[in-house]
Amino acid sequence: MTNVKIMAILTARAGKEAELRELLDTMVAQSRAETGNLRYDLWTDGSNPARLVLDELYVDGDAVSAHRASPHFQTYLATINDLAERTALTLDPLVVA
Repeated sequence: MTNVKIMAILTARAGKEAELRELLDTMVAQSRAETGNLRYDLWTDGSNPARLVLDELYVDGDAVSAHRASPHFQTYLATINDLAERTALTLDPLVVA
């Protein structure tokens, strides 16, 4: 079984910083409660507070699929493009501790 790491880099659109933060704050507790979630952390870029990073880790691809099918992720998908520029990376492990 291979864990799946996802990092999403989100830069708030002008005037949307508070709305983006509110959306992401609601995602944290709900995503952490998912059965296959190992980590779901929200970070801010110290040099650009409008840039936030989601650091996610799941037990496997099925857990990612379950997360993406969840109501809270569907709400996120429906609103994120209005709030932020988004880049999401799905990462495969090379060397991890």
